[in-house]
Amino acid sequence: MSDVGPVRRKAAFVFILVTVVLDMLALGVMIPVLPKLITQFEGGDISRAAAVSGVFGFAWALMQFLFQPVLGSLSDRFGRRPIVLASNLGLGLDYIFMALAPSLPFLFVGRLISGATAASFSTAGAYIADIAPAEKRAGLFGMLGAAFGFGFILGPAIGGWLGNYDLRLPFWAAAALSLANAGYGFFILPESLPQEKRTQKIAWRSANVFGALRLLGAERELTLIAAAAFLSYLAHESLPNLFVLYADYRYHWDAQKTGWALALVGVSQTIVSGGLVRPAVARLGERTTLAIALIFGAAGFLLYAFASSDVLFLSAAPLIAMWGMANPSLQGLATRLRGGSEQGRLQGALASLRGVSGMIGPLLFTQIFSLSAAAGVFPGGAYLLSAALLCASLVAALAAGSVRRGSLSPNAAQGESQGEGSGPLLG
Repeated sequence: MSDVGPVRRKAAFVFILVTVVLDMLALGVMIPVLPKLITQFEGGDISRAAAVSGVFGFAWALMQFLFQPVLGSLSDRFGRRPIVLASNLGLGLDYIFMALAPSLPFLFVGRLISGATAASFSTAGAYIADIAPAEKRAGLFGMLGAAFGFGFILGPAIGGWLGNYDLRLPFWAAAALSLANAGYGFFILPESLPQEKRTQKIAWRSANVFGALRLLGAERELTLIAAAAFLSYLAHESLPNLFVLYADYRYHWDAQKTGWALALVGVSQTIVSGGLVRPAVARLGERTTLAIALIFGAAGFLLYAFASSDVLFLSAAPLIAMWGMANPSLQGLATRLRGGSEQGRLQGALASLRGVSGMIGPLLFTQIFSLSAAAGVFPGGAYLLSAALLCASLVAALAAGSVRRGSLSPNAAQGESQGEGSGPLLG
């Protein structure tokens, strides 16, 4: 596997978890305040701020869509370490830029830079594929999800608390976290992809969004898994782009209460990702776990849509958290179908799908909400759409399960064998 020893591989995996925690802390501290800062720039008009927030989300996802395949290919050629470190450094500097933004256009430029540099989570996925045997990847992706959730336990709560003093203060906190993470990684993080497993040159024809999507279309099973992932990603876009505005409009929450609510979501997700994914996959398999997760997610969105009080709205958090088992299962299934030298491209391709969903979702969900708020009609339509998307994702996942049962392509067989010799790390 990797050319580093078991002890350093353990340290590397711990670093990847710490990287995700710090990145999610940095993102989380901004979530309660970014829409409110946009609202402030828009003179307090929530309906207008919702529309502008959708444009911001679209722009961020567009940059992800364009740059993630490039970063994935670069990590296959030069290794994971430099991409992770450059991402952390770039994000830290960008948060400083946004903290100093004097107007909405400057804040918008900051979001563009953030979208181009935010590669740590997808690169972390390639890192896991480098060091883990196929049968353990879903569980480790679940641990990444737990790290994601843990960051969201503290991040929004801290951001809401800081935002009550100054809406710019959380941006400075995010910058400090990202820069500290870059410094920590410079001294701790070993490379996971040895020279002999790297691509000899960058295939620029595939290091773009069209090449990435061709990779996902190489086999029917992978295409169906990718379709299930895309629909799930699209449904998820209603959460970061709508949660704060929806709670403000319907339940009149301030930044601190919103932060605590998001922290509850993080607690629930951490419990599920850290404690349930590995035993669920071991007992039920990745496909069954995926199906159950999607059903729970659809139920959670239905409760979001029809909750008549903020107590009922909060009670949907455990259902949404159970949906958190879906992404580790999807990633585990996808990594089995590609070899070691393609894991960076694969993670970049999946990130591109997230980028596509991120371009569509913010505009779609915020415009539905904005029109509903302006007309004074039922505001939960966007969450109903998310529930329907998860039902469609379930159909695609079930269809993927019927393809080539009991057989593997050469690429899949190579993917299954990746990670042998990593037992001391993964136990």
